[in-house]
Amino acid sequence: MRISFLLHNAYGIGGTIRTTFNLARTLAEQHDIEIVSVFRHRDEPAMGAPAGVAMRHLVDLRKNSDGYAGDDPLARLPAKVFPRGDGRHKQYSRLTDARIAAHLASVDADVVVGTRPGLNVHIARQTRRGPIRIGQEHLTLDGHGYRLRREIGHRYRLLDAVTTVTEADARSYRERLKLPGVRIEAIPNSVPAPGVAAADSTAKWVVAAGRLTKVKHYDLLIEAFSKVVAARPDWRLRIYGSGDATGNEKNALRTLIEERGLHNHVFLMGSANPLEPEWVKGSIGAVTSSLESFGMTIVEAMRCGLPVVSTDCPHGPGEIIEDGVDGRLVPVGDVDAVADALLGLITDDDLRRRTGEAALVASARFDPARIAERHQALFTELVAGGRNGRSRSAVRDALHTCRSALYDGAYSLRYVAADVIRKGKKSS
Repeated sequence: MRISFLLHNAYGIGGTIRTTFNLARTLAEQHDIEIVSVFRHRDEPAMGAPAGVAMRHLVDLRKNSDGYAGDDPLARLPAKVFPRGDGRHKQYSRLTDARIAAHLASVDADVVVGTRPGLNVHIARQTRRGPIRIGQEHLTLDGHGYRLRREIGHRYRLLDAVTTVTEADARSYRERLKLPGVRIEAIPNSVPAPGVAAADSTAKWVVAAGRLTKVKHYDLLIEAFSKVVAARPDWRLRIYGSGDATGNEKNALRTLIEERGLHNHVFLMGSANPLEPEWVKGSIGAVTSSLESFGMTIVEAMRCGLPVVSTDCPHGPGEIIEDGVDGRLVPVGDVDAVADALLGLITDDDLRRRTGEAALVASARFDPARIAERHQALFTELVAGGRNGRSRSAVRDALHTCRSALYDGAYSLRYVAADVIRKGKKSS
């Protein structure tokens, strides 16, 4: 099969880029794979180009390149196709509308895969007839605002399938959005086996990793660890991750560490890439988020032989960890429960070793080869259905095109009206 992925920016750093590269690299062992990046702002991908995968871009933002597009007049006009509700909307323009449309009108592939809602909308609206259209969701339906949920509830009807990273989110799409004829499948992200030996459970370190944002609730983890230190002062905590541009969250965490007298026990380590060598320096992983769309760091820690203590937040942790077997699940926001779960593993060397070994075995189900097989099976079935005339009918496409035209008109009028109201409020 020829499979084409459409990615926001393959030259940056992020979870969607990483999981797309993992999948593309594995599929390329048997198929013809390309990654089309809407934007390119550096010469080489920051996360390393996946072997065997063709890469190209649509909008070049490298000022010293011959194809620099930043001065194109269309780049200064707001996008009409890329939905306003997608958080990346301001980065898109009439130029991206045109270049994505040209790419999708001529794409030479059996399967076209979008990797965020805005790009999935482009694929639904602009892909030529023939390729199977897949929309990947790496966040959750609840994580999208009302405006975006309304948009995708309409646009996704022209997709052949939507894939989510958890079964809980797949249920949300099946039950809350009316997408007749659209296949909705839960396929988790993949995590490769680490290139380092697994942790041996003897190091007296707890490790956490992820962006320093409020949703990760590292303040709760620090509070819980102060209780751990009171009972076991020989244990320490490392937190890996960078904060936002303001540094407010990082500063708040530093202040909390000082207030609790934990400067010799809790360490903000900054970013680390690769992270595997840091995971295996610890014996327990910790996640205290109030929301996870999947839980990549949980799987990464388990693949390194660490049991993970995680809040049982929507949507991912409960589908990754088997409580009491390969890790612990605790109520969201419960400092005492986090501390008790950590201490349970810290004070029982045999339990910590057993759960770490179980985590290593259980996490193999997220190996790229296994996850790629699931995507391949879905793609193969949909392509075969399309060739046998069982996929979207021309009548369905035509009817939806008519509805889309009416929807687009109403959509535009709604935002014109909203702008008028906002201007009126400002002038009054």
